[in-house]
Amino acid sequence: MDIILYILIFCIGTVFGSFFTLAVSRIPIGENITHGRSHCVNCNHKLQFFDLIPILSYIFLGGKCRYCKQKIRPRYLILEILSGLVFVLFALSIKFSMFNLTIDNMTYLIFGFLYIATLFIIAGIDKEKIRIEKSVLLFGYILVSIYMIYLYIVDEDPNIYRYVIYLFVVIILMVINTIYLRKKIKDNYTIDILLLAIMMAIFTYEIQYVLTAILTLLSIAFTLVLLKIKNRTIKTVKVKKKKKISLPIGFYMCVSNIIVLIITNAIAFYA
Repeated sequence: MDIILYILIFCIGTVFGSFFTLAVSRIPIGENITHGRSHCVNCNHKLQFFDLIPILSYIFLGGKCRYCKQKIRPRYLILEILSGLVFVLFALSIKFSMFNLTIDNMTYLIFGFLYIATLFIIAGIDKEKIRIEKSVLLFGYILVSIYMIYLYIVDEDPNIYRYVIYLFVVIILMVINTIYLRKKIKDNYTIDILLLAIMMAIFTYEIQYVLTAILTLLSIAFTLVLLKIKNRTIKTVKVKKKKKISLPIGFYMCVSNIIVLIITNAIAFYA
């Protein structure tokens, strides 16, 4: 019975993965992500239902557009599979089963999926644009706020002072960003990273965020080492001005937080 359940969860995850690619490409340019129909990025032809089935459409079409025959980037397929696997791993980490269905378990599963989806979109946009999309971050805060209210109502986490402190810090950061920094800088990446960090700490708690920060730093350090090795292997006759490296810190944070969330859940639920 649980096998069927997890196959369904994997399919739901792949559908979300298909949506992530659309959201990451449309949100930064202000396009509608709910009403506008999907289209081929090469020929702009409107895609039909059979062109949009996660994983299967890519396989049956041979990785090419049905209309212009241009090759479709494999990242779409990879993201759909990865998203499905992450959803399954999250459900497994909380021992979700047909035999232990409770309101609390279902609620955490749904909010967990939506939280992970938010991180996926933030990470995707940040990786492409080196920017934390404020509309997605706002959705994340609305999501965790609703979950906080739910926990307070059911008395699972009655420490309301913790949330009040976080809310106070968020308001201060938003005021600083709006009144002072916006006059000098159009988008302040540092403030947005801090807001993202607070959102993660609220949903996954402080210990998990500390682990997220450590994993993020290790990931960035590893990436910088790889870049340094790569640059040493590339020798050019003329040495040009050194290019400044811009790392998508939000991307590393989101990926790290998803990994930490799944691992710590597994430790807590299977201990």
